[in-house]
Amino acid sequence: MSKISKFKGTGVAIVTPFTKNGSIDFSALEKLINHIIKGGVEYIVVLGTTGESVTLSKEEKEEIVNFVKKKVNKRVPIVLGLGGNNTHEIVSALKKGKFDGIDAFLSVSPYYNKPNQTGIYEHYKAIAKASPLPIILYNVPGRTSSNMTASTTLKLAKDFKNIIAIKEASGNLEQCMKIIKYRPKDFLVISGDDMLTLPIIASGGDGVISVVANAFPKDFSEMTRQIIAGNLKEAQKLHYKLTDITELLFADGNPGGIKAALKNLKITGDAVRLPLVNVNTQVEKGIEKLVKSYK
Repeated sequence: MSKISKFKGTGVAIVTPFTKNGSIDFSALEKLINHIIKGGVEYIVVLGTTGESVTLSKEEKEEIVNFVKKKVNKRVPIVLGLGGNNTHEIVSALKKGKFDGIDAFLSVSPYYNKPNQTGIYEHYKAIAKASPLPIILYNVPGRTSSNMTASTTLKLAKDFKNIIAIKEASGNLEQCMKIIKYRPKDFLVISGDDMLTLPIIASGGDGVISVVANAFPKDFSEMTRQIIAGNLKEAQKLHYKLTDITELLFADGNPGGIKAALKNLKITGDAVRLPLVNVNTQVEKGIEKLVKSYK
């Protein structure tokens, strides 16, 4: 398997289950891992946004990563979320860390600082030079307050061989298509938006890192495989089967929505850590209704 082929298809940004008292629910995490892998996904992403990584201590993060590696047991590749707005800190972590059992890093574009495109490029340049593993860029302007342009993405893709992909969550299909059109041969464009997965792959993209697939891995990964194979009608059926629940899962924030669905599926609880709170009652009832009627 090539260094990029393992990241084609469906990756899942897994939630971090918590008990009612706020501690990590490792029993539920194991159940979730097995549910996702049984659903046929291609890889798992741990400690991403959906995993509420910013609310976890360093010790908790280490515990989670070690637990996930043990329970996955090499059944699928593992991508580790390792990014932030302190370039020096990330570089230091890359140089000092032990990353056995990890296949790649997912590194978000710097948030809050709002660097210009030169700053974003230099940030990733420093990370690429320090990284012992392949890097998946992550552009999510809705959370970072700055967009990594297609030009910056393409320059990074061409300048650094270990930058192998981008998770594109700008919501801008024109930008995604520009990256797809001009990217180097061995560079993946991965949807970071569940609802836009079908059109991005239909435009030449390579897969998705999904939130919804925490709950519905079988249908979501099959939809992704069908559109990659060019089977548009089969992919459309699954896409539209998932659209109502997908919309509702993000109606009052992520990961509150997906945790509500997982609670209804009896896979994990719905506890989140402050400053996040559970979804509102109306959304919760809507999710419960859709999950119960989902076949």
